[in-house]
Amino acid sequence: MLFESFLFERPTVKSAHNTQKRSRTSWKRVDSLRDEEIDYSEGPRLGPEFFAEAMVWPGRKKQITLRIDPDVLDFFRQQGRGYQTTINAILRRYVEARKRRT
Repeated sequence: MLFESFLFERPTVKSAHNTQKRSRTSWKRVDSLRDEEIDYSEGPRLGPEFFAEAMVWPGRKKQITLRIDPDVLDFFRQQGRGYQTTINAILRRYVEARKRRT
């Protein structure tokens, strides 16, 4: 896929309604842990450079009507499922690049 670098991995959401296996995690025990009791050894250390590049969540998406040339729309639709997410990611990168220039 040409624009796969623009796609963001979406986490799989599981709920009690769509999960076949029951969790073996003791959530009561997890909820009762104090911060100093949590073992972070398997997670990476996140330094200032990570947070300098972190994106602030923009909020809920807004539904709009947008006029796009037919050939441009056909191109993105041919990329398959998630083409609207791809268009959004490309527009976001454009906005971020323009903000850096000013």
